[in-house]
Amino acid sequence: MTELSKKRPEFRNINAFRDLTTYRLPAAGWVSILHRISGAMMFLLMPFIIWMFDTSLSSEISFGVFTAAFTSGLGFVPGWFVKLVVLGLIWAYLHHFIAGVRHLYMDATHSVTKEFGKSSATVTLVLSIGLTIVLGAKLFGLY
Repeated sequence: MTELSKKRPEFRNINAFRDLTTYRLPAAGWVSILHRISGAMMFLLMPFIIWMFDTSLSSEISFGVFTAAFTSGLGFVPGWFVKLVVLGLIWAYLHHFIAGVRHLYMDATHSVTKEFGKSSATVTLVLSIGLTIVLGAKLFGLY
């Protein structure tokens, strides 16, 4: 039997536990899903972002409260957890921005080939994770 004449599997009733765990999502699919997740994350954490912005700029005393949130925490929330949430926000912003630029570029230049989609998705993932690691190292005081 030749490779062209092989019949592809047909899924009529998809079992979420058996079938979806074996499906390999392409890089462009991961970028698309993560773009939505990062946008939702930034939207849901908007009150925290506004609090950080307001507290950091209001006065010298409020800036002290802002910087203490990263070392001693906020009330019952420890400082490492605040840093972890901010690291998540850093990733969300970077990924959402880079993926958004990718989508705008693809729309403007009509670059909708499978090869370009795969390579640009890989670049998006590598850039967003790499920049997050660099800024996370600064956030956690490694340099």
